[in-house]
Amino acid sequence: MPSISPPRASKIPTTLPNTKPLPRILCLHGGGVNATIFETQSRALVRHLQYSFRLVWVDAPFFCDPHPDIIGVYSDYAPFRRWLRWVPEQAAIDAEACIEEIGYAMRTAMEEDDRAGGTGEWVGLMGFSQGAKLSASLLLEQQAREARARIQGTTTASGLTGLPGLKWRFAILLAGRAPLSNLNPEILKSEALVGAGDISEGFQFCNEVEKEATLHLPTLHVHGMADAGLHLHRILLNQYCEEGTARLVEWEGAHRIPLKSIDVDRVVGAIYDMAEETGVEVVRTV
Repeated sequence: MPSISPPRASKIPTTLPNTKPLPRILCLHGGGVNATIFETQSRALVRHLQYSFRLVWVDAPFFCDPHPDIIGVYSDYAPFRRWLRWVPEQAAIDAEACIEEIGYAMRTAMEEDDRAGGTGEWVGLMGFSQGAKLSASLLLEQQAREARARIQGTTTASGLTGLPGLKWRFAILLAGRAPLSNLNPEILKSEALVGAGDISEGFQFCNEVEKEATLHLPTLHVHGMADAGLHLHRILLNQYCEEGTARLVEWEGAHRIPLKSIDVDRVVGAIYDMAEETGVEVVRTV
């Protein structure tokens, strides 16, 4: 008879942690869902990450129809929301108002978590699909403000949340696609970026993404090999991220968040590696 390997001993602690003092990650859902759905979809990741981070789930500011992929399971979880437009039927909004609404939604969730007892540093972003696009765009916007401050010899101005001293160290991009959104058109002028109020579907990509639109802050990219948007995920990784700053985990799945331990363990391990390299202590569960 073939030998059967014994089950691997779990490194996940048996008691739930007090997350209030832990470093915090802001979690941005995809288009056509909401924060509650994203948290439920991420349950296999949460099972590990909750011992190292306080995860804060934020609702996008704009209402929309549910994403077709979630109707069968989450149809009772309305209202459904979006950060950005992806089809013409969604109400038009100018870039300035869109940026302001996104910043307000984020700031509200962060201040509510402060009132709920969270005290840890805000260290990272985790987004799925449209939330991943936004997470990467937020890193780029931060880079732009920091670059301007260096040139001018001043302190870095507050970003779209208006919260002083906020400095994202990394982003976890689950099925994140290009192009990135321009969240600071006063500074960022690159044609490789789509306006915050514009529709990104059908975007005409530049032959080359210049340095201004290139991410150099650490990112983890999680790609499903059966995802219909995989070619756009690869453009984000290969053209919008500086070589040597991005990690990639590929798994045999479609446009969703991994649930099986064989996939989850690889994603979680990569998150731990990235966090530690940015100076964040973690409790390794894999």
